Amino acid sequence: MNNIRPYKGHSLVKDLNDYTVLDIETTSLDSISGEIVEISAIKVRDKKEVETFSELVKTENKLGAFTTRLTGITNEMIQKEGKDLMYVLENFKDFLDKDIIVGHNVNFDINFIYDSMYKNMNEYLTNDFVDTLRISRKVLPNLKHHKLDNLIDYFNLLKRDEHRALNDCILTNQVYINLTKML
Repeated sequence: MNNIRPYKGHSLVKDLNDYTVLDIETTSLDSISGEIVEISAIKVRDKKEVETFSELVKTENKLGAFTTRLTGITNEMIQKEGKDLMYVLENFKDFLDKDIIVGHNVNFDINFIYDSMYKNMNEYLTNDFVDTLRISRKVLPNLKHHKLDNLIDYFNLLKRDEHRALNDCILTNQVYINLTKML
């Protein structure tokens, strides 16, 4: 049992037909001091992408140069398009519903959202999840690195031009579909 996040869902290794792919962008790697900048998700039914969710989040602090360089998200974009964190979390929760979450190194995303939902809404993110990083290590043990970009190269997928959450969801879904054929 996870003492830090006692209601967190379980990690699964499964080939699913219906799920939601998740990716977030943040201001740091620490869910306590960092802020969510973007939440994106793709609802998949019968292995087909059927609906997307993507929102920029207004941050309390200005974005640092590293975050802007990595994601292409600017402070101007956050001011113009960013929405209140509570609004985004509520809408994401409704979009996700009871789906199993699929993501690459998805513990990072889930922990950030779990902590944010608890802190801001007194609710928990309890959905089970499938981590493509975990599957990759299991089915491709000889691959030197298992980063998303390494798997994109391995499966000869179209490269990403920017490190944005919705684009990463699309690529993660393609990686997941390829990995599950190897399970």
